[in-house]
Amino acid sequence: MRPLDGITVLALEQAVAAPFATRQLADLGARVIKVERPIVGDFARSYDETVHGQSSHFVWLNRSKESLTLDLKHDEAKEILKRLIKTSDILIQNLAPGAVDRLGFPQEYLKKIKSDLIICNISGYGADGPYSLKKAYDLLIQCESGVMSLTGTDETPSKTGISIADIAAGMYSYSGILTALFQKERNGKGSTIDVSMLEALGEWMGFPSYFTHYGGSAPKRTGAAHATIYPYGPFVTGDSKTVFLGIQNEREWQTFCCDVLKNSRLALDARFASNSDRIKNQELLTKIILQVFSKVSSTEVILRLDQANIANARMNTISEFWDHPQLEARNRWRDLETPNGKVRSLIPPVSVENSEPRMDPIPSLGADTKKILVELGFSKGFINKLDKDGVI
Repeated sequence: MRPLDGITVLALEQAVAAPFATRQLADLGARVIKVERPIVGDFARSYDETVHGQSSHFVWLNRSKESLTLDLKHDEAKEILKRLIKTSDILIQNLAPGAVDRLGFPQEYLKKIKSDLIICNISGYGADGPYSLKKAYDLLIQCESGVMSLTGTDETPSKTGISIADIAAGMYSYSGILTALFQKERNGKGSTIDVSMLEALGEWMGFPSYFTHYGGSAPKRTGAAHATIYPYGPFVTGDSKTVFLGIQNEREWQTFCCDVLKNSRLALDARFASNSDRIKNQELLTKIILQVFSKVSSTEVILRLDQANIANARMNTISEFWDHPQLEARNRWRDLETPNGKVRSLIPPVSVENSEPRMDPIPSLGADTKKILVELGFSKGFINKLDKDGVI
């Protein structure tokens, strides 16, 4: 038995944030009914065609779900949605600002339909305030939250390579829903959860926010290096490869000097006695480190770092990550069915003892529509009429 077996999630979702949250609920056993637009579906289905003709985003976010097509502008579709709400434990939505209200399902009405419903609303900026109706996408939230002012080089502010605003909002929605389920077990009541992408990513901005507000200046954009700890980042070795390392404390600094750089005198140099000193004299220290590293291979540098128990990493390509020996050794890959054939997929990062993760197929658009409508008590004749009228 999986932790969320028997829980039904109704998902009015699109793009990344809500689908990321509901996929994790599905991983735990929840039944996730994904409501999509007829013909086009979740617009993330058409982001690209790289995975056997399917979108990489959609394949990532939508395993183990059921797809129900509904055109919610039709009255019949709204009646179907109402019946779905009555049979669901959780409603999650990340439609455009105000869209659910405009469809005729404001929060008060949702609670009338099912008093113990858990409602999760994901938005760009929150339900009120001057930005509440402003459209929001991941890149734009990275801008508004200040993330882009930190990321990149001194010359070029850059977005992160993955959708961190969407992922942050999805993670807080997921944990919020689990919290609401736990609370419901105690008091029998539903609750409403509101998660904004700006505030989710804002939580992740804690260190630079404190550093800037109380320190008087923002951390500099430093590319792949750390803005406030040194040495912490990339260094080129004698075979022209890049090794990353991180020194966290003075004990590690002493070990790094003696066992990696083979220079015990450097450990006593007052110019580098503390992290603040090393930041202040970073340019000089970089030259000293590179003088040593330029004479040895990346393999030798990593060997020395490992033997000294100093954190380090190679800069893998995505293909190298895909074939990472650690993931292979831990049996983290499974074959996943999609409408266009099998794909390789990582299992969830949380491993539950004596439980095989749920890795059910990715649904084709509307694959479960008629089955779900029959479950809700609609006749086959009525379902065929809905199909003919473009409701489903």
